[in-house]
Amino acid sequence: MTAIDLNADLGEGFGRWHLTDDDQLLSVVTSANVACGFHAGDAATMRRVCERAAERGVTIGAQVSYRDLAGFGRRAMDVPPAELAAEVAYQIGALEVFARAAGARVAYVKPHGALYNRVVHDEEQAGAVIEGVRLADASLPVLGLPGSRLLELATEAGLPAVTEAFADRAYTDEGTLVPRGHEGAVVTDPDAVVERSVSLARSGAVIAHSGARIQVRARSLCLHGDTPGAVGLARRVRERLAAAGVRVEAFA
Repeated sequence: MTAIDLNADLGEGFGRWHLTDDDQLLSVVTSANVACGFHAGDAATMRRVCERAAERGVTIGAQVSYRDLAGFGRRAMDVPPAELAAEVAYQIGALEVFARAAGARVAYVKPHGALYNRVVHDEEQAGAVIEGVRLADASLPVLGLPGSRLLELATEAGLPAVTEAFADRAYTDEGTLVPRGHEGAVVTDPDAVVERSVSLARSGAVIAHSGARIQVRARSLCLHGDTPGAVGLARRVRERLAAAGVRVEAFA
C-alpha cells in the first residue's frame, strides 16, 4: 500500500495574534511543522503546540526561517552563512526544549517561506541550513523540495533527506514552486487540491502551471494551515487518500 505523510505549518501566531487553527489541524495531520519564533511563533505558542501534538501522537518538526516576523519569513534576505547556521540551530534548540517537556522530541527540520525557496538552488544558503541542523542534532531528517540543493547537501552530510510536495501550490515545469506573487501560484479550488493530493500520493504526478504533467515524487504532502477553510480541506484530503488506498502516516 502506498504511504504518505500529511504535514502542516502550525504555531504561526505571535502574542495575541493567531493565524492557524492548531488544535483542529492536529486532529488531521501526521506531522506538524512548528514555527520557531523567527517568522512566527513565540514561547507560549511553541509549548502549547508541542503539548497538543504529543497528546495526539503527531510528529513534531522545526520550521526554521529567516529572522523576519514583519514579513512572515517570505521576504528575500541575505544572511551570512555562519549567522544563518547559528540561527537555524538556535530555532531547533528552542523548539526541542518544549518538545521534550511534552514527552516528545523534534524529529525533523523544514525551512519556511523565502528560505525554503532559496535553498532549492542556493548552495551557500543550503549549506548553512545543513550546518545548522548538524549543530543541533546530526541525525535529524531534512524535509524539502525534490531535487533541491538542500536535500542533496543533506544526503552528502549523512542526514536523511525527505521529499515534499504541495497540493495547494502551483508548480513550474521544472518542479519548483511558482512564486507567490504570480497569479495562480496558490491553488484555491478545494476539489482541485483534493485531486492533486491523490495524484501526488498515488503516482507522484501533478499538473504544472503550464498545463504539463510533471513528476513530483514525495514522501510528505504539505497542507498550508493559513489558507481559508484549511481544517475542512485537510479532512477532505485525508478521507480521499484513505478511500484511494493510501496509508497516511508520519515519515519520522
